[in-house]
Amino acid sequence: MTEPEVIAKVRDWVEAAKRVVVLTGAGISTDSGIPDFRGPNGVWTRDPKAEKLSDIRYYTTDPEIRRLAWQSRLAHPAWTAKPNAGHLALVQLERRGNLHALVTQNIDGLHLKAGNARQKVFEVHGNLHQAICLSCGWKGPMQAVLDRVRAGEEDPPCGECDGILKSDTISFGQSLIPEVIDGALQAAQETDLLFAIGTSLQVFPIANAVPIAQRAGARIVIMNAEPTQFDDIADVKLEGLIGEDLPRICGRFDAG
Repeated sequence: MTEPEVIAKVRDWVEAAKRVVVLTGAGISTDSGIPDFRGPNGVWTRDPKAEKLSDIRYYTTDPEIRRLAWQSRLAHPAWTAKPNAGHLALVQLERRGNLHALVTQNIDGLHLKAGNARQKVFEVHGNLHQAICLSCGWKGPMQAVLDRVRAGEEDPPCGECDGILKSDTISFGQSLIPEVIDGALQAAQETDLLFAIGTSLQVFPIANAVPIAQRAGARIVIMNAEPTQFDDIADVKLEGLIGEDLPRICGRFDAG
């Protein structure tokens, strides 16, 4: 079967599906200028030390790691990134009424910025646009804290209790939010078509959404340039450009 024929087949599946669940990873945001982590040109592939900035054990015990983390946040491409064609295709899917849930491992907030409804989106690793205190639980806009860093505070403490601040995202060593994970995996049990887009499917428990959906009788479509451990149970594996293939798949869903 040729690639256009495969795309057409998947488009028919999407159009016929009642409850599409989409699982996205860093690969859907690379066209927006946000690099992935584990790919050939990923952040951690190029600089393994950068992974320490995302480890809560280093973050809470090493002021130098926190200083570097704040500098990294200042330069994060998410502040200026715009949703790309892949994000917008999923908004079209929701507008048509086919989207049951959008489960994302990304912290960039681009699905919400593109226009997907908050109640449809499960951000399993949190959102970079908000800051949180690890001591008292205060939360507030990240940009307000970054303004303090720009003004000269290398490791700004919480204004309420002097505790350690970080982005409201899940670092290595931190617990996931149970209700978010439970909701995402419940959606996987209810879907009739699951898309895994731009994710290596190496991060658990959320990667379990794929076999959960497959056991529940759903079709599985994986869109990722690199191999994943679940390619063998996928009904279709697409390795092309997400920003090109996803709009072609959702092409019948133009708003009218």
